[in-house]
Amino acid sequence: MSKSRLSLALGAGLLFSLSVVLILHSKPPAARAVDPSASQRSFSFTYQVHVPANADGKSSHLWIPLPQNDAFQSVSNLKIESSVPHSAGRDPQYQNPFAVFTPSAAQSAAGYDVTLLFNATRREHAVNIHSHVLESASAVTPPSDPLLKRYLEPDKLVPLTGAIAELSRQQTAGDTTQLQKARHIYDYVVATMRYDKTGEGWGRGDAVWACTSKHGNCTDFHSLFIGMMRSAGIPARFEIGFPLPEGKTEGDISGYHCWAEFYLNGAGWIPVDASEAWKNPAKRDYFFGAHDDNRVFFTYGRDLVLSPDQKGPALNYFIYPYAESDGQPLKGLTTHFAFRDLAPTDTAKP
Repeated sequence: MSKSRLSLALGAGLLFSLSVVLILHSKPPAARAVDPSASQRSFSFTYQVHVPANADGKSSHLWIPLPQNDAFQSVSNLKIESSVPHSAGRDPQYQNPFAVFTPSAAQSAAGYDVTLLFNATRREHAVNIHSHVLESASAVTPPSDPLLKRYLEPDKLVPLTGAIAELSRQQTAGDTTQLQKARHIYDYVVATMRYDKTGEGWGRGDAVWACTSKHGNCTDFHSLFIGMMRSAGIPARFEIGFPLPEGKTEGDISGYHCWAEFYLNGAGWIPVDASEAWKNPAKRDYFFGAHDDNRVFFTYGRDLVLSPDQKGPALNYFIYPYAESDGQPLKGLTTHFAFRDLAPTDTAKP
């Protein structure tokens, strides 16, 4: 490689690394003291994508989500390895960070690979739901914040009318505080749903389907929970990432995990994991007000349009890579996800 090409390649890599740093830190979370008693887990994470050969020679793009920094997750040493040019961006609605790749016709025709590498420390997020501030939080902050308002609105597969609204009304009848409503909705979902990935229909996060079938995976549990919460006038949001196997220090990860949070005036966002509560009955009370550190967070929300370059339909959720060719979704992408636990000090090392 000539010196000029080498300088250009290094400059492009440096520019992308800088853009990733800026995009991950451009909206720092509000200052919050770290609970010294909270557990935490430090790890390295690998997210690999193979885009198959596509010989049509038409314009194509690939989007992959990037992990986020917040009060409970610190990301460092994020690197992207690929022969294809890429840049960083955020979706306009939820501001989720992503990397977008634009291969040449020759690269598309040959197929290509992308590897995302990063270190992270995930901290337990636990809220004392019996504190005075929560018990007195009977009203929700007026939804002047656009995102808070969005979390009171329906998603394509999470309607707030019909069966979902009626079920929410039944389960919260007689409740006088938002916290009481939230607990009764949570208890209903955990007691009524069954974690079962058999048959068809599960995994789409279709709240009406979940309400009727009463089984599914984490997406279905939390779609029903969020729909019932929003129907009760309580903002609730969908979060998705990957699970970190408890009791293992390294290995492959077969798929995503998702969870939820709801908003209470005077208390902020309260964590919930209804599907983990179903799997671990002894931790049913814990997961109403807590997310453990056995997870890594990537994106918020449903029905995502990532950027003007995306021509296909909105994404149901965004955790796996998404690619288009000539404006049509590109099929056949393969992925591999893996983690390795680190000592906490290792997350700061390259």
